[in-house]
Amino acid sequence: MTQWWRDAVFYQVYVRSFRDSDGDGVGDLRGIIDGLDYVQSLGVDALWISPCFTSPQVDHGYDVADYRDIDPLFGSLADMDDLVAQAHRRGIRITLDFVPNHTSDRHRWFQQAVAAGRGSAERERYLFRDGRGERGELPPNNWMSVFGGHSWTRVPEPEGAPDGPAQWYYHLFAAEQPDLNWRNPEVVAEFEDVIRFWLDRGVDGFRIDVSDALMKDPDFPDTDGGWPVIPKHPDGEVHEVYRRFRKVFDSYLGDRMAVIETGADDETVAGFIRPDEMHLAFNFRFVKAGFDAGHLREAIDSSLAANARVGAPTTWVTDNHDTPRSVGRYSQGTQLLGSYVPATTAAADFDEARGLQRARAMALLLLALPGAVYIYNGQELGLPNVDDLPESALQDPVWEKSGRTNRGRDNCRIPMPWTAAGPSFGFSTAAQTWLPMPADWGRFAVSAQEGEPSSMLELYRSALRMRRLLPALGRANVEWVDSPEAVLRLRLNSDGEAVEVLLNTSPAPVPLPAGRVLLASADVSAGSLPSDASAWVQVAQ
Repeated sequence: MTQWWRDAVFYQVYVRSFRDSDGDGVGDLRGIIDGLDYVQSLGVDALWISPCFTSPQVDHGYDVADYRDIDPLFGSLADMDDLVAQAHRRGIRITLDFVPNHTSDRHRWFQQAVAAGRGSAERERYLFRDGRGERGELPPNNWMSVFGGHSWTRVPEPEGAPDGPAQWYYHLFAAEQPDLNWRNPEVVAEFEDVIRFWLDRGVDGFRIDVSDALMKDPDFPDTDGGWPVIPKHPDGEVHEVYRRFRKVFDSYLGDRMAVIETGADDETVAGFIRPDEMHLAFNFRFVKAGFDAGHLREAIDSSLAANARVGAPTTWVTDNHDTPRSVGRYSQGTQLLGSYVPATTAAADFDEARGLQRARAMALLLLALPGAVYIYNGQELGLPNVDDLPESALQDPVWEKSGRTNRGRDNCRIPMPWTAAGPSFGFSTAAQTWLPMPADWGRFAVSAQEGEPSSMLELYRSALRMRRLLPALGRANVEWVDSPEAVLRLRLNSDGEAVEVLLNTSPAPVPLPAGRVLLASADVSAGSLPSDASAWVQVAQ
């Protein structure tokens, strides 16, 4: 039997923004339970749930203080158990966000490390180093945080500690997120146990945050620009960590799995998903390709080839909680140059109708390609970025850590609208939500789109239903068909069935191939595919 995750469709739930059950304006686990019938109606296979573990919420859950408990903001362990059970009854698997690179500075390990002082076993769990300068008053090197500012924070030595230069700890992200020392066997063993804790509770898998960054160059050399040195060689130490994790997954029934997050090149990414390591890897090259036929084809070819060499499926994604929503990106047609970029679209450049049209077109390409797919909550509604949030509302730590030069990722995390009217459009009974919802958000609501054949929601439902029914979609090998410039045309053959997928990024309509149109993102009644549109056409093999 084929492993379920090889061609699964995952629906990412950003817990804060999906649905609020208790009226505090913040989404929670019982809100997800309340929304399971909706998720089931989409036709997805699994949920990826953003971090909901005990946390001070400095980085909205990506600063974990206790990996074995649920933050009261989102519910309880009992709520998580209920969510897993109710999802499984609907045939939906549950995967959790797993954050191994760093903990919260409120984690008991880090509190112990600060209290224990230099040279202690407790400090060996993290990356403490002596500072430079006469008394260690300067950071150990020039590395910079991803969020902005220096990536070292000085700690006071406890009373009675041995004399010596001041010590600093390393943090790739915020100061409240100290990085762990993954060369310490105690760290590896602890996280193996955390994985077992959740697998024992019935969880089906994990998304592993910043997977490739666990190991840092132990010499901590100064670098041009201050970017950290993170070894990623296929034979490097980080791969042994994932081999250890894989043995844990393989010891459980039910094809438990993990998808890794890494922004590395295709060949490096493939090194993390060899048969004895992890199962899937996000394809950020596809995310960054923009609405450009040439860049998209290069991303597809390169990703498929690299993954084929290690026998792994490719994972396709256009949107997530770290990335400007594709309606805004595709409106401009630009490539996304990196993560944690200012997620804004200049008002003068944003054409919502064009962005929605292109996002519809990309949905059909996304759901046709062979492999797994990730959809971000609200993507199926065509939600745009909200780039006019007042500064007082911004909560992403990127805003403050960058010296208020980067507004961060709040604009792609606005709560989902469920009803066209009412307090917070059905997201909550509270009028005030953790991030403010635009006054016109109701036009994107689930209730406004359900049953409307031309809506984004119904396009996704139709495409997902067809993907389940037709073996060629999501499973067959890609064969390129000659096409005009700026037009992608590929054929998928499976079990005597052939489906051609066309994406027209050119400014003019193009003829459709002979055959039966299964689904199109725009009106094709004239026999041609309009600009900024896509179609699935069943053709003779």
